[in-house]
Amino acid sequence: MSRRASLPGASELFRLTSSPALDVPAPPTPAPQRPEAQRPGHGQNPGHREQLERSAAGRRGSGRQKHDSKITVYVSGDELVAMEQARLSLRAEHGLAIDRGRLVREAVAVLLADFDEHGADSVLVRRLREGGLDSEEAAGP
Repeated sequence: MSRRASLPGASELFRLTSSPALDVPAPPTPAPQRPEAQRPGHGQNPGHREQLERSAAGRRGSGRQKHDSKITVYVSGDELVAMEQARLSLRAEHGLAIDRGRLVREAVAVLLADFDEHGADSVLVRRLREGGLDSEEAAGP
């Protein structure tokens, strides 16, 4: 048995613990402007984005709290880089400092809200139909 004390890491010691309703909003900082062609969602149907945002209003990601369930998801290197770029963009351009888990939970909430609202016409169903089944998914658990 080790005589060394087990202490939490710095990220746990210095994390924000107040609830989102009590947080004092930080003063807005001007975000650097990107040319229109480089903005996320450029060239997509603008009504579709608004529709996704409205459908997500009823379903929210769980945010920063203790979670009692865990899954492991493997992503490609490109997907991980894209998530990190989105996370950094949210921080730099919108003042939202979030971790990858929060990003994934919010994305899942938006996708499931759209699925609840639109069913067979949802983004999830359309993308899964377009992509077909991978050999792993076809084999099942």
